[in-house]
Amino acid sequence: MSAHDTIDEEERTGVLVVGAGPAGLTLAIDLAMRGVPCHVVEATAERPLNPRCNTTSARSMEIFRRLGIAGDIRRAGLPEDRPTSVHYRTTLLGEEIFRIDLPSSGEVLSGAGKEHWPTPEPQHRISQLHLEPVLERHARSLPGLTIERGTRLTGLRRHEDHVEAVVESGGTTRTLRPAYVVGCDGAHSTVRRGLGIRYEGVDALQKFVTTFVRSRALGAIADRDPAWTYWTYGRRTASLIAVDGEELWLNHVAFPPDHDTEDEDPERLLRETVGADVEHDVLGVVRWTGRRLVARRYGEGRVFLAGDAAHLWIPVGGFGMNAGIQDAVTLGWMLAAVHHGWAPPALLDAYQLERKPVGEQFADAVRAAARTSFADVSPDIHLPGPEGEAARAEFAGRLARSEPHRYSPDGFSFGYHYAHSPLVVGGGEQAAITMGDHTERARPGFRLPHAWLDEGRSVLDALGPDFTLLRTDPDTDVTPWTDAAAALGVPLTVVDLPARWPERYPAALLLVRPDQHVAWTGEAHPRPEELLHTVTGRLAAPRQ
Repeated sequence: MSAHDTIDEEERTGVLVVGAGPAGLTLAIDLAMRGVPCHVVEATAERPLNPRCNTTSARSMEIFRRLGIAGDIRRAGLPEDRPTSVHYRTTLLGEEIFRIDLPSSGEVLSGAGKEHWPTPEPQHRISQLHLEPVLERHARSLPGLTIERGTRLTGLRRHEDHVEAVVESGGTTRTLRPAYVVGCDGAHSTVRRGLGIRYEGVDALQKFVTTFVRSRALGAIADRDPAWTYWTYGRRTASLIAVDGEELWLNHVAFPPDHDTEDEDPERLLRETVGADVEHDVLGVVRWTGRRLVARRYGEGRVFLAGDAAHLWIPVGGFGMNAGIQDAVTLGWMLAAVHHGWAPPALLDAYQLERKPVGEQFADAVRAAARTSFADVSPDIHLPGPEGEAARAEFAGRLARSEPHRYSPDGFSFGYHYAHSPLVVGGGEQAAITMGDHTERARPGFRLPHAWLDEGRSVLDALGPDFTLLRTDPDTDVTPWTDAAAALGVPLTVVDLPARWPERYPAALLLVRPDQHVAWTGEAHPRPEELLHTVTGRLAAPRQ
């Protein structure tokens, strides 16, 4: 056997994931835990020193809880005793305008007030700089999952039963033959370009200059009133973000989309944010553009897109990274179902039908939030005396209306849905997704609402790894369901729920998908086998 044949045989993995960012690593972990062989290639040999996203949504934390890593993630990043509050000031050293007080990770870990949480895992403020190493460590510990850094994709050839992926590493080119390829390789995705898929939307909403600095002096100033983010309103709107809660800081400064940022001095921008010179070392400067773009298609044949390769949004709350994590777990269970043979390849057509409408609605909601966040601010907020106080009070009133939903975006975490999916039965007409709204009532297409069971377990913790039939009425016979599932080879776990929450779980039976979204609710179903046919894609989903 030649060396080339040996490589081909070794590389006939189930799924090739291109890109080792949060979306790619989450997908790889999910696939590996579902027993699907997975190989990840990442073009960079070393993780770039760029904090990028700095918040992980409640829904992402729920996903990480299911994957067994939420605790490790919550203990990473900011010190456990640092508030994750958001402060709005004229400058860091200037007058306070408004604040949103939010708990520290230590308070969340202790469970303080958890009986009022809509989730077992509230959002967590953690820089991508600290998140990715936790994900990669866990990924490397899983059997059937390999990660290859310093390896870039150079070409794709799609076939009926596999994909040929040409990769290059250290000057050596070889061909891998996975069953499927997923491009999680960011805004300049080689996978997306290889498919000839373009973005659609608004190419420039806002420009930014982002400076990553090390400064003990900044930490000392912030320690007077600790927070996670400080919004300031000097010459430009800026946000100063605590990366480690001590000496690492990120200064984002916003400019109009037609502004040339090349002449903007990062030193001056930091001085304007703080309100004075402060001793610091610059670790990196990035000049970039915030966009509102969604890919025309989320894949083609055996090749799919997820994360920034599928959508680019202005980053006003980490929504892009977190939506990429949602993409990953939606696609993950579908790929696993096809790999294990209990669903047909037609199931994968539903990935785009579910995630692309969500991506488009999120893009609109994020754009609206950004428009509010970067709206004009009266320079009078800097005036002394009653005139300045009045201007700051007026601005605080505006912030009180616009900001809480952005920093506790329950709609983004719990309100998005797949009600119109061909894999959901009884979804009906549903309202558009918003940042702030969600209903704690089980509905087809929506994420199953959380409730605390005994011993600190969530209803979400009680779900099986694949499909779960929740029964709230113990007199309801589930034998037809288990018989139908066994005949079809669909893995189904039956879980009895206490009848404590009739408004939250308003049916005797709730069929929940592997991604924790409700597929159907009802008192009974005359033909469970037909319903299982539908929710597993045996009735082919139409293409868009």
